Amino acid sequence: MRIENSFIPVDGVGERTERSLWESGVTHWDAFDPSAVGARRAENIESFIADAAERLDDGDARFFREQFPSGSHWRCYENFREETCFLDIETTGLDQHRHDVTVVGVHSPGDTEVMVAGRDLTADRLQRRLDDAKLLVTFNGKRFDVPFLETAFGVDIDVPHVDLMYPCRRLDLTGGLKAIEAETGIERDRPDLSGEDAVRLWREYERGDERALETLVSYNRDDTENLKLLADHATDRLDGDVFVAEK
Repeated sequence: MRIENSFIPVDGVGERTERSLWESGVTHWDAFDPSAVGARRAENIESFIADAAERLDDGDARFFREQFPSGSHWRCYENFREETCFLDIETTGLDQHRHDVTVVGVHSPGDTEVMVAGRDLTADRLQRRLDDAKLLVTFNGKRFDVPFLETAFGVDIDVPHVDLMYPCRRLDLTGGLKAIEAETGIERDRPDLSGEDAVRLWREYERGDERALETLVSYNRDDTENLKLLADHATDRLDGDVFVAEK
C-alpha cells in the first residue's frame, strides 16, 4: 500500500469513508471522482491531493508525519522503503534518567552501522544518521528507544515513526521482538540472548572482555536488521487486511 492510495489524512474522511471510496473504485489519488462524495468533502479531498502530491514529489516525509494518524504511519513504508532507518538500542537498564545507552544500531538498505558508547557513538553522528532518513522504524521505540536517545543525546527525531509493536498488535502478533520473530519465521544467529544478556555483556566489556563487546554488537546487529524483515512482513499483511484494491 502506498501513500497515494490513502484518503484518511483528509478532514472529514475516516476509515469508513476511505473504504467506501476504495470499494467504488477510487483506490488512488489519480482516480478520485468528486461525484463520489459530497461537495464539501470533495473540495477537501482535492485540496489535500494537490498539496500531498507536490510534497510527495519533493520527498517531504515530514509532511506526512503530520497528516497521517500515528497508527497509520506504516502506510508511508512502501514509498520511503529505500530511505528508511531501522533503529535499535542497548542500555544498562530501563530508566532513561538513571541508565546509559551502550550501543545503537542503525540499518538502511545495504548498510548497517553499530555505534558503541565511548568509541564512535556521539550525538552528532547519531543525528546525521537520523537526518538522512525519511522514515524511522523501531520496535517499542516510541516508549523506549526514542525517549532514551532524546534524553541521552538531545537528538531531534522529526520523521514519520513506525513503531512495529503497534502494527504487530493489530495483526495479533504479541509479546517481545524475539517471540514475534519466532512466530513469523525470522531467524537470528543467537536466539538464546536477551536484553538482560545485553546488560551483562556490556558489564563484561567494561571489565576488559573485548569478546563480550563483539557478541553484544552482533546481538544488536541482528535486532536492527531483523526490523526490516518484520516491517516487510507486517506491512504486507496489513496491506492485505486494510486496503481494498481494484478487482
